[in-house]
Amino acid sequence: MPTVNRLSEFLPEIIEWRRDIHRHPELLYDVDRTAGLVAEKLIGFGLDEVATGIGRTGVVGIIHGRPNGAGPVIGLRADMDALPIGEATGLGYASANPGLMHACGHDGHTAMLLGAARYLSETRNFHGTAVMIFQPAEEGGGGAKAMIDDGLMDRFGIDEVYGMHNMPGIPVGVLAIRPGPLMASTDDFEIEVRGRGGHAAEPHKTVDPILVAASIVAALQSIASRSVDPLESAVVSVTRIHAGTASNVIPDLAKLSGTIRALRTEVRDLLEERLKAVATGAATTYGATAIIEVQRKYPVTVNHPEQTAFASSVAASIAGTDRVDNQTQPVMGAEDFSFMLEARSGAMIFLGNGDTAGLHSSQYDFSDEAIPFGASFWIKLIEDRLAA
Repeated sequence: MPTVNRLSEFLPEIIEWRRDIHRHPELLYDVDRTAGLVAEKLIGFGLDEVATGIGRTGVVGIIHGRPNGAGPVIGLRADMDALPIGEATGLGYASANPGLMHACGHDGHTAMLLGAARYLSETRNFHGTAVMIFQPAEEGGGGAKAMIDDGLMDRFGIDEVYGMHNMPGIPVGVLAIRPGPLMASTDDFEIEVRGRGGHAAEPHKTVDPILVAASIVAALQSIASRSVDPLESAVVSVTRIHAGTASNVIPDLAKLSGTIRALRTEVRDLLEERLKAVATGAATTYGATAIIEVQRKYPVTVNHPEQTAFASSVAASIAGTDRVDNQTQPVMGAEDFSFMLEARSGAMIFLGNGDTAGLHSSQYDFSDEAIPFGASFWIKLIEDRLAA
């Protein structure tokens, strides 16, 4: 069991906070209810400062240790937003907002950090300052960058920053981490193929953009297999194709879109370069034109070695050495905590969620059994990193 046993005194409350947040999911930056609940709780816990509206709807809580907060400043981050997915769990606390649900466990992340904030505010058994960061818009909105752009790191003097994400498939009570790349970069692309439409009975008089689009889809598969070192990780996925309005009309345009992902910045750059070259070449072959737009989203999530080793030692003190995987495999999912790790040294750790449905599934639910481990990790991280 986790070593911070005092959490058991108010664990039922943390679970209720989590389920209340789960019941009322909100998207991106429109997390007014959740952010309001967080701010209300933090004020009630007696934090030294509670700032709202950071990065539009982010909340930051400040806890000074003894004496007077003198010492380093450590940031702990939880995300608050949900997803545009209809919930199909049938739980008693299932989403009350149709078409929205906490399918990634941000309800659990928020509740665990609230629990840690309460404990740390009551005990203050550390020298320095703990900064509780509650972030909006992780799911595609870049809320971490918005908070940084709004002065998060400099305003609150943050020296190091740590993040946590639950992970289905890892047993409850197990934590996983690794130095270096942990999660992939993610970029979106859109390719507009411009051909020449006409009657479907006379294809020889047209430049068929659908044929060109199909050729581009096939050609893009060669990038990861032939342009990238086999020892590197790379994903190029076409996820949408839109073209045409009638069965007897060859259209003028076809549009493709999708995602590219990598675990190193150099590979990320290569994927974009090759995507543009391959799509342009395939279109030219058929006498069409390809207009390509790549939108850079989240960078690679890179854990800093020293902070990773420290976080791993904290995890071992909570769960036991045999229940910490400190060389876990990277994943190709992306995380905007990467922006915070570009701004400050720190690390992200995975928290086991057990044998549950996968992230972003309509059947997913955060495991309440994981709460003591996650909240205890945050508490021990602050108390050990800022040891008196």
